[in-house]
Amino acid sequence: MTFDDDLGRRLEARARATGVSPDEITAQALRKFLAEAPGDNAVYLSAPLNALVEGIYCDDTTYAQVKRHGDFGIGTFNDLDGEMVMLDGRVFRIGGDGAIHTVDESVKTPFACVCHFTAHTVEEIDRPLDHHGLMALLEDLLPSRNMLYAIRVDGLFSRVRVRSVARQEEYRPLVEVAREQAEFVREDVKGTLAGFWTPSFLASVSVPGWHLHFLSDDLKTGGHLLDCASTRMTVALQHVPRLRMDLPVTLDFLTADFTRDMKKDLDEAER
Repeated sequence: MTFDDDLGRRLEARARATGVSPDEITAQALRKFLAEAPGDNAVYLSAPLNALVEGIYCDDTTYAQVKRHGDFGIGTFNDLDGEMVMLDGRVFRIGGDGAIHTVDESVKTPFACVCHFTAHTVEEIDRPLDHHGLMALLEDLLPSRNMLYAIRVDGLFSRVRVRSVARQEEYRPLVEVAREQAEFVREDVKGTLAGFWTPSFLASVSVPGWHLHFLSDDLKTGGHLLDCASTRMTVALQHVPRLRMDLPVTLDFLTADFTRDMKKDLDEAER
């Protein structure tokens, strides 16, 4: 593929500024352009959440496959090896020790939730908010609680508390693993909250309500959001009217019993 001189210079400048290769930037632009066609605004789940809650931490889905469905999202890795944040097509892993690394596309995941992110509304918030106030404001931005939404919040946070889990050798239920999670606190940090709002009637396939992960601009802090306070921020919201989901074909998934009510476990593990 060839570009005129001006477009080529802009592409190289964007690559230098973001650390993303020109090829990947081009691929992202094409994915986003194609995703704007009617019917392609969808949240993609690589597997239903209930499998993860029950301790099924391995699947054969690679992040190369996941990225066909989106350039933005959250999730985890096989063996529950840390928390995932995807921003602008780049996949980051926040390990149980808090270290952050970019991820090769061959890495596999038991659960990822992604979309092609294109904001439908953008709000500038220039006042301090504690965690309760921030969550209330985000919910007030929703036209309806019965729709899927992708949300990206970029800003300055006076305090962020996040968690990540360590790689698991034994497949214990998620609630047991979460009780041993490592927590990290950071003050006065710039970064991004990425995640989704899922209606309560979809609780068996994704976390109901807000499910948010954080990644600092300096790539020194990240993980599943537990608590935060914001100073100022930009809130970009995407309304998503469709859900696409794959079902694992692993033996563990095909023989699992998903009949029990997992709500209590999920509330403890995720909140």
